[in-house]
Amino acid sequence: MKAPTTRLFGPARIVALVLIALAALGLAYLRFSPDAGSVSVPKGAHAGELSLHPCNYATEKGGYAADCGTLVVPENRADPQSRLIAVPVTRIRAKSEHPAEPIFRLEGGPGKTNMKFSAASRFAGDHDVVLVGYRGADGSSVLDCPEVESALSHSADFLGEKSFRAYGDALRACAHRLTDDGVDLAGYGLTQQVDDLEAARKALGYKRIDLVSESAGTRTAMIYSWRYPKSLHRSVMIGVNPPGNFLWDAKTTDEQIRRYATLCSKDDICRNRTDDLAASLKRTAADIPDHWFFLPVKEGNVRIASFYGLMESTSESAPISGPMTLSTFLSAADGDASGFWFQSLLARLAFPKQFIWGQMAAAGRADARAAKRYFSSGGHRSDSILGDPGTKFIWGGGRLAEAWPANANENEYGRVRTSKVETLLIGGELDIATPPQVATKELLPYLPNGHQVVLAGLGHTTSFWTEQREAGSRLINTFFESGRVDDSLYKPIKVDFTPDVTQTALGKGLAVAMVGLALLTVLSLLWMARRVLKGGRFGRKSGASLRSLYPVVLGLGGWFLGVMIVITTMPTAALDGELLAALSIGLPIGLGIYLAWANGGWSTGNKAIGLAAAAACALVGAWLGFNATDGLLAVITTIVGAAVAANLILILLDIAWDRRAYDRFAATNVHESVEARPSIV
Repeated sequence: MKAPTTRLFGPARIVALVLIALAALGLAYLRFSPDAGSVSVPKGAHAGELSLHPCNYATEKGGYAADCGTLVVPENRADPQSRLIAVPVTRIRAKSEHPAEPIFRLEGGPGKTNMKFSAASRFAGDHDVVLVGYRGADGSSVLDCPEVESALSHSADFLGEKSFRAYGDALRACAHRLTDDGVDLAGYGLTQQVDDLEAARKALGYKRIDLVSESAGTRTAMIYSWRYPKSLHRSVMIGVNPPGNFLWDAKTTDEQIRRYATLCSKDDICRNRTDDLAASLKRTAADIPDHWFFLPVKEGNVRIASFYGLMESTSESAPISGPMTLSTFLSAADGDASGFWFQSLLARLAFPKQFIWGQMAAAGRADARAAKRYFSSGGHRSDSILGDPGTKFIWGGGRLAEAWPANANENEYGRVRTSKVETLLIGGELDIATPPQVATKELLPYLPNGHQVVLAGLGHTTSFWTEQREAGSRLINTFFESGRVDDSLYKPIKVDFTPDVTQTALGKGLAVAMVGLALLTVLSLLWMARRVLKGGRFGRKSGASLRSLYPVVLGLGGWFLGVMIVITTMPTAALDGELLAALSIGLPIGLGIYLAWANGGWSTGNKAIGLAAAAACALVGAWLGFNATDGLLAVITTIVGAAVAANLILILLDIAWDRRAYDRFAATNVHESVEARPSIV
């Protein structure tokens, strides 16, 4: 007996198809839409040509009128036959009708874009604010190194010897690939970056400019002042990095940690947790556990995350900050290693994509000689608190200097030179990345018109930009306007040794969420399967919810289960790989959607067709969704892709079978087909 006929396109099915189409279009847009920030060399352009058009630039105070465009420059100015490349240029226009000298902003890194500056509104009242893209990080030629990302993603421990070798090999492979693609790597470095800034100044018609730089960007500002002193009016450097300091000295790092310890001894809560913060850190760092319960802790990853965390003194840099990191060590000293596990996992997920590795290597080569001396001499002080994790990680145990080719002029500015440019050095007292005492000793004596401000209680550049913003704005604007140093608005800053959120709390919460959602996913699928195997099925409303909303739970739970399996059994497997995402997310979603659709009374063959179709399409959809975007957002798009594909194939099966009035039921249950409910969609 044939099943009763069903409308091929009822309201529920139409709504489902529309939602699927919208989701699919959204994924396609994310995957194939052109990059709004893409830059190319205009046809027929010549070196020095600047093309601009009106645009709007988003700042922390809303949109500002701006001009956006591209500057065409030679890739290698030392080669008359060099090809041309283009870097982006954005000029945020001053509100004043008679603006003062324009401000060129220089981001840190290296290996980061120079085109993002939400704080531009703090200076755009009386100054044009100009952003010129860094060659190799922005523009038509970007030194992306997926080889390095892959090597680090498959690293068991970032400070392990195997990881260093893989890092060096990956950098070398990336350099060879880029060269084979026609990129002249000799044209990428800080000196060439400075020449681009000077070309932009000329093209924009500015006589002299001001510079506001931070961290690694201060090195670019120094070279600018040495190379083109007449082009500069004044320069403000935040978190100063003199030559040789793309490597971190363990002794100086220890000094900064002892400053935290001094503040801790004056804080009631911190003092109650330890008699000597620096000593507690040293003891704990010497015996970092390799597990928290069944979850692995990688010592090298912890050291790197701790080093980067200690750079910033405020919660704005969460989930890694100085107070959070210190709290993690003190908790570990009391037997709670959950914060260490959180650091280890976070480093594994975040650090492989932390930089544009080719641009970082090209800029870092400014200190290649210092790096070779450091690593050839042994470098590391065994009695230091944390060791030298930052230096070893960035330089790959010294391999960067060997793996990445030299660029023109890289040794020209390997030592500090005298500069008469009026310069203000700003440093945070607790800054581990660019300790202010280094600038005091190594740079300030070479600045006859230099001044320095050390801000108590502050760390690196994020701390500067986020704490007491009005005071920082007055400090910089007043210096640019008059050359005076006005830090009068700053009030004493107290380090919060009891942050509202701690890494131990985040570690416990994440572990509970991972285990809980993974367990919920497994139990849900078992319960759904049991119901179908007993000959039942889900009703229209419950089935629709399980097919449209519950895949989020199944996808996250499946991914967490996959991550836990990988980190406990496969230490070198990538956590951000498409295979892990597609399998761990696609399979539970495909199975869950199939079980919400199936009827236990259908024939074994029909159920097998539905299961195979749902699982296969969910895997394909998960793969497509994963590749639609990147980062943690890829987890969401993977879930959407799997759910869309699995639902679509089952709806198409419904339509095909309904069109043929196909009998889905087993022969022994033919009599039940007369009263069977129609498919959900």
